Amino acid sequence: MLVLTRAEEQIMHKLWDLKKAYVKEVLETLPEPKPAYNTVSTIIRILERKGVVGHEKTGKSYLYYPLLKKDEYKKQSLKKLIHGYFEGSFANMASFFAKEENLSTAELDEVMKHLKKQK
Repeated sequence: MLVLTRAEEQIMHKLWDLKKAYVKEVLETLPEPKPAYNTVSTIIRILERKGVVGHEKTGKSYLYYPLLKKDEYKKQSLKKLIHGYFEGSFANMASFFAKEENLSTAELDEVMKHLKKQK
């Protein structure tokens, strides 16, 4: 199972949004206080070694792009969350969030309708 650090996830989200970008462009989209250029460059190279980012050479620069689809990572992360904290049970997770967010019966019905559409 692929594990990304919080910083790696942040960069991946920017690359998913941008589709293709140079390090400078990724850096520009990050919130203040911005990390150093070299930090972003290093994180992107780590993501390349993990096989989730690719690049194309353009002159002296590299244009980076995600190889891992956002939906794939989302699915994997959700499975990890369910197995790590909710004994592998989606029902336990849904129950936890319903209680924590104090969802109304109407909101729970909406969730059920959405789940039935997905099947």
